[in-house]
Amino acid sequence: MCARPLKSVLFLLIIISISACKKDKKLIKQAEVTFTKEGELTLFKTTTDSTKITIDIEISDTEYETQTGLMYRNAMQNNQGMLFVFDDVTERSFYMKNTKIPLDLIFISDTKTIVSFQKNAKPFDESSLPSNAPAKYVLEVNAGLVDTWKLSVGDRISYTL
Repeated sequence: MCARPLKSVLFLLIIISISACKKDKKLIKQAEVTFTKEGELTLFKTTTDSTKITIDIEISDTEYETQTGLMYRNAMQNNQGMLFVFDDVTERSFYMKNTKIPLDLIFISDTKTIVSFQKNAKPFDESSLPSNAPAKYVLEVNAGLVDTWKLSVGDRISYTL
């Protein structure tokens, strides 16, 4: 007859322990990742000598920085962008894993000439976004800016740190 109350007490202790564990769960909040200006980049239109667009850039040139890019960012201003600088020239492929903001990707050759675009990349989309041409640099800006700025393949960039 003692076994039944003992089972009931053990069952009750297990339930209390489980519910106590749920109450102790801590909410881990992602730290805000903010823009850090590391240089300026100017886009030059090949069709006109007078059209220049200048933006502030954050540089991504280490393996960690190129892997994370603009992941976890909540927003970026239209006068800001991230410039990926690679050691070699090859076809590139990006994706939007953990990226919260829609982006335009501008692929740029070693001569600093725009070779292709991927416009309106969707947040969190892990589909491949290829350059379709060899590139040494990739510039990420807010989605829609390639069209707003009327950029074309053949336009050029320069940047200073």
